[in-house]
Amino acid sequence: QVQLVESGGGLVQAGGSLRLSCAASGVIFSINAMAWYRQAPGKQRELVATITRGGSTNYADSVKDRFTITRDNTKNTVSLQMNSLKPEDTSVYYCNADILSSGWGRYWGQGTQVTVSS
Repeated sequence: QVQLVESGGGLVQAGGSLRLSCAASGVIFSINAMAWYRQAPGKQRELVATITRGGSTNYADSVKDRFTITRDNTKNTVSLQMNSLKPEDTSVYYCNADILSSGWGRYWGQGTQVTVSS
């Protein structure tokens, strides 16, 4: 069974930084795209950043130039470095990955809370 486990959330003041990490475990033969999403209370889940197996990245306009997504294909991990955090970045952050196990599937982590105080 494949699992994604996030870590690194917490409380930070506006202007500060946090680094989120997500590790995939289980029977994994390959991982294609990996991504971070977030969902604030009362809002829809939104895409924050994506990264392909080859390292190509895309970002939501709201986080461009502040957040950086990276991955380690040898460790099956994806990270999100978040700088210059704003109160509007407050959300539960979820990692997501397309993984080949018994077949291809899209998996989600359980989420980690990020709270940015003003």
